[in-house]
Formats: sequence, structure tokens, C-alpha cells
Amino acid sequence: MKKILFILGPNLNMVGIRDIGTYGSETAESINSEVISWAKELNINIEIYQSNHEGDIIDKIHHAYGNKDGIVINAGALTHYSYALADAISSVHIPTVETHMSNIGAREEFRRKSVISPVCIGTIAGFGKYSYYLALRAFSEYFGKDSCIE
Repeated sequence: MKKILFILGPNLNMVGIRDIGTYGSETAESINSEVISWAKELNINIEIYQSNHEGDIIDKIHHAYGNKDGIVINAGALTHYSYALADAISSVHIPTVETHMSNIGAREEFRRKSVISPVCIGTIAGFGKYSYYLALRAFSEYFGKDSCIE
């Protein structure tokens, strides 16, 4: 069974409370529960980690080296300016899928550029919580359907 680290960055613990017009009213906790269910359906072992602190997220990525097969990351606002986060993703050589619930390309100008995209194997954005399902599904295909089952 493949092991995926699922990282949620700053303010993503406030989904369902902040900016409901963009992110909807479903809570972070209920979305996380659904992500866990989707991972089970795809025979993926998932660890969900959320932090509002850039350094903690970088430490978690470093710890994934040799311990995880893939990373799904919604880095929140760090997406747009954290070269340190991009360096961390690049340094561990773990396939990483960038995700966003909203379509960052259709939002404010500063949100349209991602500094982590160049070090990720792909980006999924704009499908709400289903962006997370699509990222897990992408890993299922990336590793080969049979490789997610042991």
C-alpha cells in the first residue's frame, strides 16, 4: 500500500468558516474525513497534516524522505511566495501533487503564480474538495493501479 502525506497549509483549518463564497461551508474536519475515506477506497495509506507555520511544513516534508511514496499539498498562500517550500519539495525527491480547492488562475493577480508548481509532478485546482480526490486518484494512476494494493 502506498503511503501519501497530505499537507494543508496556512488557514486551511478555517475552511467552512473563512471565505465561504470561495471555499464553501463544509468544514475542514468533514473534508478531511472524506479524504481519508477516498484514500481507503483507493488502497492508499494517508497521513493528513495541517499547519499554519511554514517551517513546520518544511520539517514535515523533510521527515517524509524515505517514509512516504508521495505528497499531496495545498500550501495555501505559501504557494505564491515560499521558495523555501519549493526547495523542500525539490530536495526530498518525492512525487508531489499541488492542489487547490479554488481555481487560483481565476483569482487575484498575486494568487495566479505558483512557485511550487515547477517542482511538482502536477497541479489540480478549482474542483473544491474534489481537487483532493483527483490528486489521490492521480497518484493511484501514477503508481499504477496494482501498486496501490499489496
